[in-house]
Amino acid sequence: MKKIAVILSGCGVYDGSEIHEATLTLYALSKNQIDYQCFAPDKNQMHVINHLTGEEQNEERNVLVESARIARGNVKPLSEFNVNDYSAVILPGGFGAAKNLSSFAVEGENFSVDPEIEKLITDVHAAGKPIGALCIAPVILGKVLGAKVTIGKDEGTAQAIINSGGQHINKEYNEVVVDEDNLVVTTPCYMLAENIYQVGVGVEAAVQALIGLCK
Repeated sequence: MKKIAVILSGCGVYDGSEIHEATLTLYALSKNQIDYQCFAPDKNQMHVINHLTGEEQNEERNVLVESARIARGNVKPLSEFNVNDYSAVILPGGFGAAKNLSSFAVEGENFSVDPEIEKLITDVHAAGKPIGALCIAPVILGKVLGAKVTIGKDEGTAQAIINSGGQHINKEYNEVVVDEDNLVVTTPCYMLAENIYQVGVGVEAAVQALIGLCK
């Protein structure tokens, strides 16, 4: 039976995983009768944002602990990920992907990827298994794999993907890019979507495509 790893980056769009995207990913997998396991890095977030005011808070939060809010407690540290146990991996978006899984939010096209995340991606890729990414998370796959991805139509982000070694294709909220050579599936989600329904359409399309690439 197929089982897919979902990589979270905290809880909340401004400093962690985008909750709609993460939850709709879990929903789409369950809808397709696919088992999943959530993972997250066991480290402090880059910072903590008050999601009501948008202001930075003077406190620290752990990415794994915060991700447990979305996963209802069922989340494991990235250190426990074993590529042999999973058919595919998917990374929801949110600023956590650009702050906690990478430094894209701060460094732009010159960003680095968290070493654990980079190892996971290269291990999955080397095993010939597919990887999905939503919203801003495709920038990571562009850099690590040189993959063909989409984040929608934002020219600045698309150029940053190209400058950091990836390829970009403009797409609408309901469309996906499937890089058959690298087994990568991406869709824009809230980089382009105007509401949760549009996000759901894109997520379901991406999950279907990801499942289709699984051996």
